[in-house]
Amino acid sequence: MELEKLTNKEEEVMQVLWNLKSAFVKDMLPLFTEPKLHYNTLSTIIRNLEDKGYVDHRQFGNTYEYFPTVDKMAYQNHFVLGKVVGNYFNDSYKDLVAYFAKNEKVTPDELREIAKMIEKGE
Repeated sequence: MELEKLTNKEEEVMQVLWNLKSAFVKDMLPLFTEPKLHYNTLSTIIRNLEDKGYVDHRQFGNTYEYFPTVDKMAYQNHFVLGKVVGNYFNDSYKDLVAYFAKNEKVTPDELREIAKMIEKGE
């Protein structure tokens, strides 16, 4: 299934679910303080995430426990990192790494470690 890009609010809800692993809406509500979300609003966002294939649920009587079906890393790689590399580094991961090296965000030792990881296929 092809992943659909999430809205900012949907990403926020997914961050909570990725951190909690699974949760009921009532348990997630207190984590949204700025701005505070209404129960029905959060329920609607979660249902939208279910429709997009990001979330599923287990039913317990009249309530549902939600859990992510898309791995956080998979989403980051597909949308977040891919977008940054595409928009700012001409689709070149080499240019991305060079940027961090030039701006002293990555040390030569870290670059060597990254190169070793690539060679090992990690």
